[in-house]
Amino acid sequence: MEFAQRLREAMAVMGYDPKPAVLERELNLRYWGKAMTLHGVRRWLLGETLPSQDKLLVLAEWLRVQPQQLRYGAEIETRVRERRARREAPLGYQDREVIEAFIRIPPPQRKALREVILAVALAYPAKDGESNG
Repeated sequence: MEFAQRLREAMAVMGYDPKPAVLERELNLRYWGKAMTLHGVRRWLLGETLPSQDKLLVLAEWLRVQPQQLRYGAEIETRVRERRARREAPLGYQDREVIEAFIRIPPPQRKALREVILAVALAYPAKDGESNG
């Protein structure tokens, strides 16, 4: 349903009436694969189905939006950026020492330790903008 809403909004922003006939015509003018049917694009607009990746790319280019924004929404970029920043945050000496020790542990024990760490992280989640370190 959220994809359908974003598709309708993107069409409206570009000056197109968010109707199946308009979407079918404009997509098929730009897409070189098998033509989409009126029923198929109608299902996109109703939120019943999602387009395949190749069609999503054509829609995004036509509507001048990022494909991931059209499929997942604008907040996806923010979440990806935040996760990347956490991953790339500098680690202190003690954290590096623990990570290096973890890597040296045999895989079966690493699996058990990973499950413990994830259970503790679930029990004590960090609040937004803070780390558990």
